[in-house]
Amino acid sequence: MIGSAPAALNARHVEALLEFLQAAGVDAFIDADPVDRFAQSELEARRPQSAPSPQPMPGTAPARGQGLAPPPLNLPSLSQPRQASVAPQSAPPSSPLAAMSGAVIPGEDAVRSAREAARTAATLEELRACLAAFQGCNLHLTAKSLVFADGNPAARIMLVGEAPGSEEDATGLPFVGRSGKLLDRMLAAIKLDRSSVYIANVVPWRPPGNRTPTPQETEICRPFIARQIELVDPDVLVFLGAASAKALTGATDGIRKMRGRWMDYDTGRRKIRAIATYHPAYLLRSPLEKRLAWRDFLALRKVLAD
Repeated sequence: MIGSAPAALNARHVEALLEFLQAAGVDAFIDADPVDRFAQSELEARRPQSAPSPQPMPGTAPARGQGLAPPPLNLPSLSQPRQASVAPQSAPPSSPLAAMSGAVIPGEDAVRSAREAARTAATLEELRACLAAFQGCNLHLTAKSLVFADGNPAARIMLVGEAPGSEEDATGLPFVGRSGKLLDRMLAAIKLDRSSVYIANVVPWRPPGNRTPTPQETEICRPFIARQIELVDPDVLVFLGAASAKALTGATDGIRKMRGRWMDYDTGRRKIRAIATYHPAYLLRSPLEKRLAWRDFLALRKVLAD
C-alpha cells in the first residue's frame, strides 16, 4: 500500500515511482475488495467483439469490488509549465505499458501453441526464430532480450537453469552475472569452459523484478527447452537447481534429496543421463554447500572420462 504523497512530491518523483513499480511486476491497482482477475480476463476474452462494454448510469458510481481499471494517470510534462488540465494521452507504442496490450491469457491454448511451434523447428537457429516470434508467453512483453543459449551446441554437456536475471536480460546470454562467474569457476575446476558446454534456461525471458516464473509461464516455455535439448542431444544433462529439474523430469523432491543422484531424461528418441546440483545463485547465498556441488561436478567429470 502506498500512502498519500507529501505536497513536495513532484512529477519526476511520481514517474520514477511508477517505473520502479512496473519493473517490479506491478500491473494493476489493488481495490478495497478482492477481485478474481483470471475470471475477469476469461469473461473479457469470451465477450463478442461487437458487444459494447457496460457503462455505468450517469450520476452513479461503480459498485465496490468490481475491479474496474482506474483512470489513466496524466502527468504534466517536465519541460512544460503546469496547466490547469491535461488532455488524456495514450502511451507511446514503444513503451512497456503499451506493449502490455498484447498480453494473452496463460492457459492450455498457449501451451498447445508452444508445442506446435517447437515441433516445427528442425535446427537450433529455427528454434530461436520460433521463440523470438512466439507471442504466447507474456514475459516477452517486459523482457529486453530473448536469452536463448550460450556455449557450444556440439558439446557433450548441456546445463539448464531456471530463468535469466537482469544482467542476462541486458546481454541476451545466460549466466553472465555473479552466479555465471561462479559457474565458470566450477567448470574450470573440472577442466571445462563455455566452449566445451552448452548452457540454456527453461524460461528464456527475464520475469519482471527477477521474480520466480509462475507455473503457467514455465509450462508454456517447457516445450521449447525440451526441443532444445532434443536438438543439442548431449551425452549428459545437468540441472542447475531444483526448478529446472522439476520442470523437465516431473520430480517432486527438493534439491537436497535430488542433487547428486543420476537419473534418465527421456527425449522421446533416447534417454540421456542427467544429474541435478545446486544453482550457483544458491551457492553464493550458502557457500558451505559448495562442497556438495563439488562432489556433483567430480561425478560429472568421472562420467565424461568413462
